[in-house]
Amino acid sequence: MFWTYLGYVAAICTTISFLPQAIKIFKSKETKGISLIMYSLFVVGVLLWTAYGIHIQDLALILANTITSVLATIVLGFKIVNVRKGEEI
Repeated sequence: MFWTYLGYVAAICTTISFLPQAIKIFKSKETKGISLIMYSLFVVGVLLWTAYGIHIQDLALILANTITSVLATIVLGFKIVNVRKGEEI
């Protein structure tokens, strides 16, 4: 039971730690300070963690990584749009 709760606390901490950056980008639409390659890899990694969580039926992994993947995909979308507009490299 301890490890289950530990997993949920870890999931909450990692998901919440992502929120300030995501909120800042949502509000400003400014993504110049983030790397397109890094965010692309991050989104793929989080989606893979979600798939792994589904495979092992770990709700903490599934919930945290699903929420983070949605937020990270939106941020990545902003970055791609800004790069295509020529506003960023």
